[in-house]
Amino acid sequence: MPLNTPLKLALAATCLATAGASHAIGITDATGDWAASYAPAGPRAGDLDVIGAFVTYNPDTGGFVFSGTMDDDIGTTAGAVYVFGVNRGAGTARFGAAAPGVLFDAVVVVNPAGTTTVNLFNGNPAQALPGGAFQSFGSTVIGTVAGALLPSTGFAPAAYTWNLWPRAPGIAGVAGIPDFAPDNSMVGATNLSPVPEPGAWALLAGGLALLGLAVRRQRPQAGA
Repeated sequence: MPLNTPLKLALAATCLATAGASHAIGITDATGDWAASYAPAGPRAGDLDVIGAFVTYNPDTGGFVFSGTMDDDIGTTAGAVYVFGVNRGAGTARFGAAAPGVLFDAVVVVNPAGTTTVNLFNGNPAQALPGGAFQSFGSTVIGTVAGALLPSTGFAPAAYTWNLWPRAPGIAGVAGIPDFAPDNSMVGATNLSPVPEPGAWALLAGGLALLGLAVRRQRPQAGA
């Protein structure tokens, strides 16, 4: 399908995150490490289990790219959403004792079947992102957020930290969160300069291939 410019930039960032710079960008997360606070009866499908994620910040444009990869294709669990918690400088432990190290003062709520929103917890309605700002490819969700939608509350944007958690449908509160990535902590956004054309397309082809390979390697082989 045709790719819009923000998505092309997001995918270019994916390539950098999965190619030679992968040792420095983002996090990996163990499979099957369900949160202790997750509802015992909650679904445990692979698309609720994070295996990798990254957030990049482009100091030239002031924009962010958010990406998360699950252990199964997005959409396996109907109604699941993916939440990036962002600490812009005044983050608090909104999940209390269940995740005291997850400190955030904004969320980017990615709904693969609907509208993605940014909530700053400032009393104003959540800001809906344009259609196509986030998309899913296989087991990965990826998209862009303008820096103006995530204004600082104390940190420089390059110093923002983040955590990613899926949310299972129909289960309220922290009991509806199957996985935190990273577990009970935050990680810093990676500063990433723009990738010029046509280099972005070469990285795009190679990076997406590596991303798919990495996901397949996470899956159990027949007879294993």
